Amino acid sequence: MKTFKGKTIVVTGASGGIGRATAIAFGRHGAAVALLARGEAGLAGAAKEVEASGGTALTIEVDTADHDALAAAAARVEQELGPIDVWVNVAFTSVFAPFTEIAPEEYERVTEVSYLGYVYGTMIALERMKKHNRGAIVQVGSALAYRGIPLQSAYCGAKHAIQGFNESLRCELLHDRSPIRTTMVQMPAVNTPQFDWVLSRLPNKAQPVPPIYQPEIAARGVLFAAAHPQRREYWVGASTAATLVANAVAPGLLDRYLARTGVASQQRPQPRDPRQPVNLWEPADEDRDFGTHGAFDARSAGRSPQLWASHHHGTVFAAAGAAAMGLLALGVSLLGKTRRR
Repeated sequence: MKTFKGKTIVVTGASGGIGRATAIAFGRHGAAVALLARGEAGLAGAAKEVEASGGTALTIEVDTADHDALAAAAARVEQELGPIDVWVNVAFTSVFAPFTEIAPEEYERVTEVSYLGYVYGTMIALERMKKHNRGAIVQVGSALAYRGIPLQSAYCGAKHAIQGFNESLRCELLHDRSPIRTTMVQMPAVNTPQFDWVLSRLPNKAQPVPPIYQPEIAARGVLFAAAHPQRREYWVGASTAATLVANAVAPGLLDRYLARTGVASQQRPQPRDPRQPVNLWEPADEDRDFGTHGAFDARSAGRSPQLWASHHHGTVFAAAGAAAMGLLALGVSLLGKTRRR
């Protein structure tokens, strides 16, 4: 991770959750981090934590759905911090509701932020990286980029779109033999503040589908991907791996399972507060800093053996190979003894 010392990193959606945890992690490795988001209080809190971790922080209030404003933000980043080495797209918004209860303008807004915001960020980052012939772009995705679930059709649609867009861009970069790389990190359910500010029409409080992971786990996945962007995709969390494998093998069966369990598993027993803040149109953290974590610390995992295994394929395969050879040798030895008898 010494790769990031003195480098210029851009993180969108950096005022809370995965974006904030990622910005802090980059700061811990000595990077200069540009934090892009809408909420003034959230950005200020995130900047303090980045600087306390040892990094340099630059905060820019910007809506990633606004291409021109985002381009101006990138120009400011390079003017104040230097050429952009890594761009991480995280910013998103969503609506928790059945599809039939989401208004057209709400669907449009989620798509603009959660999909087109990634497209604009990638477009702007690539244009600037080409001038220096280097760089890495990390798309923070989700298991829901492959597997849609009930009550999140707008978000799932955006994540599926990012998946297809990123694959297409990756092929083009490989065709051009470009040294610039793009990669995607598929996330599990994460303990972020989004469940306290997302627009919801559910009767009860929203929650991530367990098992839940802490944002720092997600951040470690992002940093590793940024340091090793040659791989096309990373999975974070055993639940992500299990979901993607199950969806590839038996998607119809998963449809029926989620139809039975998906609605209840995304709600807590407590009724939703109708006065809950909503960040769809305006930032919820303009005057209040929600921080990095959500309300699920007691139920969230701070470790992920799957993530370690994902980052150490060579070690895992070597150990598996050694174990297989050991078992084979043991079998041959036992067979020899049986024959001698």
